[in-house]
Amino acid sequence: MMKHCKKVLAASVVAVALAGTAGCSTTKPQSPMSVQVDLIAEIKTAATQLMGNARGLHTDSPVLAATFADIDDLQQSSTFGRTLSEQFTSALSNQNLPVIEVKMRDSLFVKERTGELILSRKLHSLVQAHDAQAVLLGTYAIGGHNVYVNVRIVRTSDNIILGSHDFSLPLNRDIKAMLPRKR
Repeated sequence: MMKHCKKVLAASVVAVALAGTAGCSTTKPQSPMSVQVDLIAEIKTAATQLMGNARGLHTDSPVLAATFADIDDLQQSSTFGRTLSEQFTSALSNQNLPVIEVKMRDSLFVKERTGELILSRKLHSLVQAHDAQAVLLGTYAIGGHNVYVNVRIVRTSDNIILGSHDFSLPLNRDIKAMLPRKR
């Protein structure tokens, strides 16, 4: 009987020890800086969402694309903002929306190292010159662990938003490298 009690006691001690470590993990949580992001796939998904939300957009009339701006200074962008614009332009074009390549025109305000920023006072003349029905615009905000992006398609005749989409991306090494250094 004593032998049986010792076996039961030993088994109980092992069970309690195992139960005590069940919630422990030896793996460290992944740092936001090391998270891998397929930016192109994320933008394609966001563009699909944007087009799905858009109302009153005609797929036979062109859209102008502007560089995405830093929400804290709408006159500023970055490699990240220019990349967002480029990738949204590609994604929308691949969805059969005609997008005007503004880099080939001299009538758009282009600021060196910033990209194509559409200024409201220039918008009317740009719309007429390009016969554009809408403008693709966007902003981004840098958070602690994420970058928050807003993209909109705005009708040029009355500034009504035809569609918008918000999403966030982890602030990993790649994205951080495309953003301006801390101010």
